[in-house]
This record gives sequence, C-alpha cells and structure tokens, in this order.
Amino acid sequence: MMEVGVGLVTLAEARCLSFMSLRFDAASERVWYRAFTLKQCCCELPCNCSRWDFCVSNPISPSAHVPPTSPSDWFSDYPSEKPATPPSPRRARSGQDFTPPAPQLTVPCAPRQPAPAHIELPPPPRPPSALQRMLGMCRGRRKFLAASLALLFIPALTWLYLSAGNFQVKSLPLSPLEPQSATLPGGTRDRLALETRVREVEEENRALRRELSRPPRAARQRRGRHGNQTRTYSTEEGTGDSEGQRAVAAGNGSDCAQKPPVDKCETIHVAIVCAGYNASRDVVTLVKSVLFHRRNPLHFHFITDSIAQQILASLFHTWMVPAVRVDFYDADELKSEVSWIPNKHYSGIYGLMKLVLTKTLPPDLQRVIVLDTDITFATDIAELWAVFHKFKGQQVLGLVENQSDWYLGNLWKNHRPWPALGRGFNTGVILLLLDRLRKLRWEQMWRLTAERELMSMLSTSLADQDIFNAVIKQNPFLVYQLPCFWNVQLSDHTRSEKCYKDVSDLKVIHWNSPKKLRVKNKHVEFFRNLYLTFLEYDGNLLRRELFGCPSETDHNSENLQKTLSELDEDDPCYEFRRERLTVHRTHLYFLHYEYEPAGDHTDVTLVAQLSMDRLQMLEAICKHWEGPVSLALYLSDAEAQQFLRYAQGSEVLMGRGNVGYHIVYKEGQFYPVNLLRNVAMKQVNTPYMFLSDIDFLPMYGLYEYLRKSVVQLDTANAKKALVVPAFETLRYRLSYPKSKAELLSQLDMGTLFTFRYHVWTKGHAPTNFAKWRTATTPYRVQWEADFEPYVMVRRDSPEYDRRFVGFGWNKVAHVMELDAQEYEFVVLPNAYMIHMPHAPSFDITKFRSNKQYRVCLKTLKEEFQQNMSRRYGFAALKYMTAENNS
Repeated sequence: MMEVGVGLVTLAEARCLSFMSLRFDAASERVWYRAFTLKQCCCELPCNCSRWDFCVSNPISPSAHVPPTSPSDWFSDYPSEKPATPPSPRRARSGQDFTPPAPQLTVPCAPRQPAPAHIELPPPPRPPSALQRMLGMCRGRRKFLAASLALLFIPALTWLYLSAGNFQVKSLPLSPLEPQSATLPGGTRDRLALETRVREVEEENRALRRELSRPPRAARQRRGRHGNQTRTYSTEEGTGDSEGQRAVAAGNGSDCAQKPPVDKCETIHVAIVCAGYNASRDVVTLVKSVLFHRRNPLHFHFITDSIAQQILASLFHTWMVPAVRVDFYDADELKSEVSWIPNKHYSGIYGLMKLVLTKTLPPDLQRVIVLDTDITFATDIAELWAVFHKFKGQQVLGLVENQSDWYLGNLWKNHRPWPALGRGFNTGVILLLLDRLRKLRWEQMWRLTAERELMSMLSTSLADQDIFNAVIKQNPFLVYQLPCFWNVQLSDHTRSEKCYKDVSDLKVIHWNSPKKLRVKNKHVEFFRNLYLTFLEYDGNLLRRELFGCPSETDHNSENLQKTLSELDEDDPCYEFRRERLTVHRTHLYFLHYEYEPAGDHTDVTLVAQLSMDRLQMLEAICKHWEGPVSLALYLSDAEAQQFLRYAQGSEVLMGRGNVGYHIVYKEGQFYPVNLLRNVAMKQVNTPYMFLSDIDFLPMYGLYEYLRKSVVQLDTANAKKALVVPAFETLRYRLSYPKSKAELLSQLDMGTLFTFRYHVWTKGHAPTNFAKWRTATTPYRVQWEADFEPYVMVRRDSPEYDRRFVGFGWNKVAHVMELDAQEYEFVVLPNAYMIHMPHAPSFDITKFRSNKQYRVCLKTLKEEFQQNMSRRYGFAALKYMTAENNS
C-alpha cells in the first residue's frame, strides 16, 4: 500500500481510492482524511468536464480546503443529481478551492503522463528494535485511552446539553459571511456547533460509504451517461477478453463533448452474396435481425443469381419497409472473375464473390459492411458501422480472428491449411474501405496471391476466406482486428466462449458450421432460441418509420396511402374495401424448385391456395397429379417455419422438385383467397394452368389427359376453358375411383354426389351432369348466373378480382369475366375431380352468421357488375339481367 497524502477529499477523489479514513477536527471544523491507493489517477482540469479526479502528483494542501457542509456536497461531481446552484464561498470542489474573501483558486496539475505498467513500491522497512516496539506500545496505549475518553465524554456532554430544559436551537451558519447569533452564550454555541458538525460528518460518511459500496458496473453506466466513457479496441488481441477493460479505463481520458460516431440519418451500406432458393430463405432472418435493431437508413447491396433476385425483389417490394433501399448485382456476370479458382467449400463459386466487391459495387461507394447469410445480429448495426472511424493508416479490412484451430493446422494428421497470420481471420463479417482498397489495387493484390498459393495448395477449402488470409499474411498492416463479439463463430471446436461473459456482450452470431443449428456448443440452446426469435418474428412489425430522416420517395407507397385516405372509415364495408388495397408480404419459392416445361407447348400447371389447416392435402395431391404445381400458402412467420419442417420431413414432398411454394404472410382479418390465386398464377411457367382448390383430388392421370385435350381441342388458337366436372364425398376414407365407370357406380350408390348439389346447385348446374354420364366427346355449355366450374385455361387468362375475400363470389366473378372475354366453356367427358370433406372454414362461418358480411358481399357484387358494364359495354348487360332474374 502507498500513502498518498493527508487532506480533504471529495466523492470524485474517493473513486480513485481503495481505502480512506476520515477524522473530524472540532477546533478547525475540518474533516481530514488519510488515503491509501494502488491505482493511478490523474488530474485533468483544462476543459470544462463534469468530472474531477484526485491528483496524486500534486496533493492538495489541507489549508486550501474547507469541509463540505452537507451530505449532498459529496455528490458535487454529478450535476444531474444536484440542482445547479451558485457555489457557496465555503464550498469546495476537487481542484477548486474558495477561501473567503479571496477569489477562486485553481490547483495546479501536472501534465498527464501515460499510466506505468506497474507501480514500484518502496522497499520494506527494517524490523523495529525492542525499544522502539516498547515505545510504540506506550504510544498505542495513550491513543487508545484518549479515544476511549472521547467516546465517553461526547455522549455525556450531549446528554447534559439536551437535558437542559429551556434552550433555543439555531441553525449553524453555512457561510462565514453570515452573522453569528449573539443570543446564546459562548459555551452553548460551541457545543451546539460541535453537535451539528458531528451529525453532518456522520451523514457524509454514510453517504460516502453508500457510494463506494455501489457495484463497479453501475458506476461505469453512470459515467457513461455523463459522457465520460469511450470504447477502444485492440488490434492485437483476437479473443476480445480485454476490450471491455480497456473501454472502462479509457473513460478517464475521454473528450469533454463527444459526438456520436454515426449520424442519426447516415445511411449504412450492407453487401450480401446470396444465390439459390435456400440462401434466399436464410437471408430473411439476417435482414429481420438487422431491421429489428436498426435506427438508421439502410442500403442493401445483394450480389445474386437470377433466382435469388426474383425472390428478394418480390419480398422487399411487398415488404415496403421505410428507409430501406435494395440494389441487385448479377452474380452470373462475375463468375468469370473467380471461376478459375478451384473451391471445395459448399458455397461453391458464389463463396468467392466477396473478392470482387471493389469492382462490383458502385465506384462512389466508399465503405460497406459485408455479411454472410448465416449471420444473426443482436445489436444495432450502426455500432459496427462506427468502427470504421477507428481505422488508421493503411488499414482497409476489418475482421474478427478465426475462433477455431483451422489455420493452425492441427485439426487432423496431414492437415495443411492456407497461410494465415496466427489463427487467421473469419470473413463472415467484413468491414471494407472500398476507396482505399481501389487505390491499393486490391484486384491485382489478391489475384497474384491466389495464383501463387494455388500452385502448391491446388484449391481453396474455405472459399474467399483462404485468399483473404493469404493476402493479410503478406500485408498485416491492411487489417484492423475487430473484437471477437462482432463475429461469435458457432462451429465445432470453436473458442467463441471466450468472446462473451454476459448476454449483453453478444453483438453478432455466426452459424458458420455446415451443421448450422445442430452445431455442438455449450450455450447452443441460447443461441438457437435467439435465432428462432427472428426466424418466427412477424416481419410486418418491422415496417416502422425513422422519424426525422428524409427517405427516398416511394411512389407505390405514396399512391397506396393516398388511396387509403380516400376510403370512408365510417363505411360499414370499410374493412372489405381496405383488404383489397392491402399489400401482403410475399416470399416466392420458399422451397427449392426445379422444373423445365415440356417442349411441345402442352404442359399444364395445377394452381391452388391453402392455409395451415389444409397442409395434410399436399401429399395426396402430389400423388394424384404428377405435373408441376404452383401453390400459394397464407401463413404467419411462425407457421411458415412449421410448414418448412413439415415439408422437409415428408418424403413425398421432398421427392417433388416441380412444386412451387409461395408464402403470402398473414395480415388483416380476411382470407385473401383471390390474391392467393393470383400469386400462384403469376408463377406458372407452363403454357396452361388448371385452376383448382386444395380440397379437391384430381383423378389419376388428369395431367396427361389435359395435355392431350390441348392438342385435340386446339386451345392454342382459341379461347377455351376446359371444364373438369366436380364431385364430392362425405367420407374421410374413400376408395378413390380409378375410372369414370367406377365413379358412376359410386355416384349411384350414394358414396359420391355432384359438387354442392344440396347447398349451391346453381354453381355447377350448367355442367349438365346428366349429359356427362353418357358423353364420350367434349361438349360446349353456356354461361349461367353463379356458374363457378374448375377450368383449365391459358396462362394469359384474366386474374381474379381482389375485392372478393373470404367466402362468396370469388370464383363466380372470375368465370363471369372469362365469359365477358369470349372464352368458350367445354366440358371434358372423361375428366373428374372429387372434393374431400373438411371442417367449415372460419370465413364461411362468418358468412352464415354475420348479416353485415352478407350485406357487404352483395354491395361488392353490384360494384363488380357495374365495373364490368363500363369495361365491356353492351355485352356485359346480360350479367346484370341474369343476376336480377336469379
């Protein structure tokens, strides 16, 4: 221990002390301290900071101090905890002393010196002699006797004083300039002053003990609120264990007024390489985690193939997140830049695309954060963007040290990794200073390095990461090492546990193992739950505005808001009209899809829509229909993950690559049946489509039968809608008829019925089932009111009208428009489909029980017919006449 001085102390000075004793001197009315410390404190008074440190090198003279007058004066360091009042002449702050009536004095401070690596303690004193020990014992006894007498005398004196019956207590003057009361005798006044000072000292000591007993974390947070905390990170340590300690230590050297490193409205640029169906699905979780924490405008730069661009462009277009801009760059055009590099990594050629970002991204873009698709953010990405301000000299790459032993070459026998600096660096999170990289001729630098190393290594094992590390090995000055919590790597044999000690330490989680969520890790359950939180998070909740930040004009969003503002909210059918304008977030091709239409231009795609309660029909439909399928699923984010697990666990569904699953995310109170049909129709890539419903099982061989009918009826040169007769059964277990003869037999036995004959006869009556029983050739039927058959039409047929949601008139309106466009309805004699039983849907229940629902449906029908009249003129008058006669 080192004795550093004797004098007065304030709370700010006490923070530097590891031990302190106080003594009150009644004669001089001063509180004296004796302090011992092993810490290094400095004195820094040139600027107007709201903090005052004890100056070890220049102890403050005791004569310059006056003790604080109240417990609150101990907290004079904290303007937020005490109202700003003019300082009393007798009140002293650290480094500022007042001796009335002299002006304010300033304690001189030595220039700040760097903290030594260690404190040299004085040599231990020689052992005392016997005589010295005896004298010391005597002096100790005298001190003990004096202290005992003082402890006995003060309470006795206080009791005698308080026992006096008639006295008047006057407050002790807080300033020597205030006149002393002359009403009390000198002895009484002295005793009163002594009692008051003792109480004040006791209160001040208690306040000081409370402050010193606070946990260090709370003290650090309080200093952070007053602008005294600055984080600095080492470029030498890779594990990030000492970054937090350096950050706290740097707080004593912070600037007086520190500006935030990232402006509120500064745009943050993020580059992501994404290719294929699975990567397009995985990147959504990354985007969700970034949007959840962000407070700045974002500009995403996606390097994609044609598949990922189609999926992500549709997703962001329908997501409509404010202050988010998305640009796409064709990865196929960049393949020639990296295709000469052999790569064993599962990412394939797209795992090398980060090497050419300086050439791919706009030339005026100066900096960008590059992320892998298997990243999850646990903090605001602006914190990572702020690290760019710490780059110095020729540092152009910000990377986290690799947290496995891969580049040490000791994972298995004859393991030979690419050259790397130490453990190497992981490229899942990269900070790129593009302007400096271009000046350093980055393209030439990495190419020469890759060519040289490939002569001996033959191929890369970790794609672009191997080449980045080889370049850094030769040019270590290029890298700024990020603290490892910016890329906590959850791979096998990882050292990621050294990156965090608390949940608040986590910044970015990287699932860089091929096992992904099945990786082995001590805290994998926590990381998995964090990932699943964003995986199933409702993306609609991320459509929040960034107030105060101007954003680019989105004409689609403006037109939508204008149209919505024109709706009358007092209209009883307001919710129906609003649903027509709702933009539902849509994720196309949620699972892998691979199908090329037949070259004879007769191919047909089955189109249907469904919700979560109809998933069990998928396998049955796939067994009955061997052709391509386009399905629109109305699901929430959580239900989409349930569907994914269901599909991946089904051998039937995983064995079919020609089924396109398109997720339309839930929003609003109605089932947007016609929107779902339109989404599925738009993704059809065959010349024809069979418009069905998920509850129907087509007959075996219907796919081939429809393709033959296309040729037979010459549908390519005529507008024809081929009608497939519909039947239904009330039995959940049905022996599906394999021929028309078997179906007629079940129809006669009462096992099957014509569809909805007992509920809605008009819907399929024009099919003329009596004629169909004996028909052997296709026959033509006329449109009638409420006719809603299931038909096969050309891909360019009109879409469904979105105003009809839930139950009622959704197919009727579409068939009416087909007739208005002069489509000919032809019934196929040897085709059929059977409706399987299921519980009533929520929408049909509302239709049957809610009168207002039926009133609004009638209103929408009338508006649709009026629109038909305006669009098709005199030919559309028959629809209004037929409706009135029905």
